[in-house]
Amino acid sequence: MITVAEALERLLARLTPLGTEQIPVGEAFGRVLAEDVAARRTQPPAALSAMDGYAVRAADVAQVPRRLKVVGVVPAGNSYEGNLGSGEAVRIFTGAPLPAGADAVVIQEDADRDGDSVIVKELSPVGRHVREAGLDFRKGDVRLRVGRELTARDVGLAAAMNWPWLRVYRRPRVGILPTGDEIVLPGDPVGLNQIVSSNSFALTALVQACGGIPIALPIAPDDARALQELAASATGIDLLVTTGGASVGEHDLIRDALGETGLVLDFWQIAMRPGKPLMVGKFRGTPMIGLPGNPVSTMVCSLLFLKPAIEKLSGIEPREPILQKARLASPLKANDRRQDYLRATLERFADGTLEVRPFNKQDSSMMSLLAAADCLIVRPPHAPAVIAGDPVDVMLLAREPTPL
Repeated sequence: MITVAEALERLLARLTPLGTEQIPVGEAFGRVLAEDVAARRTQPPAALSAMDGYAVRAADVAQVPRRLKVVGVVPAGNSYEGNLGSGEAVRIFTGAPLPAGADAVVIQEDADRDGDSVIVKELSPVGRHVREAGLDFRKGDVRLRVGRELTARDVGLAAAMNWPWLRVYRRPRVGILPTGDEIVLPGDPVGLNQIVSSNSFALTALVQACGGIPIALPIAPDDARALQELAASATGIDLLVTTGGASVGEHDLIRDALGETGLVLDFWQIAMRPGKPLMVGKFRGTPMIGLPGNPVSTMVCSLLFLKPAIEKLSGIEPREPILQKARLASPLKANDRRQDYLRATLERFADGTLEVRPFNKQDSSMMSLLAAADCLIVRPPHAPAVIAGDPVDVMLLAREPTPL
């Protein structure tokens, strides 16, 4: 068995970012930039008013109160064509360009209108309530870099920089091939010795959340010829993911059946729990990850291996899971030679302290506990026994995606 760290390193070394494509900026959320994005214009292009009020010369209002003659009105989207002279003011609204000669804005709350004049009651030094040209960005400024996964904020910035199209990495197409005579689809008749399939549906959701395009394949029975035919039918994909058929049992056919038709295995069996029988290789030139069949093992391995694989293919530098310290609520025995990932709940106290409580049962078939978990307690190989109150490392499980 190899370590989790070595397995991940060897998996990612096989992968390179996919090709690129050009897409409308309005469809760019969640996509990964394949080139830097530089501003195609200066924003704002000229000095603008930041408030509703009066554009003035700061020198004219160095002492207040001061009466000024109102010589024009400038709503947003228009401009004052003249040059503002001494003792003059222009009624201006937020977003409108300052008239030539003006260098400050008096907000309307600090002025009283009197016919064609305005009485300024508060000082307004140079630059007050003015958005200078280029305050946000200037033409040529690179504000979004290659490899960035675009948020809603980024999409808005790209549009503001006048980019109608963006070049991004292609989204990985991930073929998902579940195996086993014992599994049936939700809603289908369930035989005495069968279970309802959950892996392909959970993996479809995870692939989508990671920015990939899931391609769900039919369930492959425990028959070498059928398995070979289904795997061979998965053309046009960038990554093949199988579930089940990866352990030592006589009905686990992935290695033998696909080995006869193009599977080149890199490694098999990881020193981790759950998920020991994970395999990595290439099937007819396409990278392949063989996940265990137990649902919890499938999802834990997906978080640790499938997610970074999709990130690498998508042009993102794979991100290691962020570990936090939490206080243990109940004791744990010494660990064996495998790295352990225990489902657990978290509670945050008023002082900010995190307390983690592992579930009593950790069977890898229990999806209900994984769904209820807030985190995974990560225990390295040969970790000593710990008592309640000791600190342990936890890996948070995301509750919901955020667009920002």
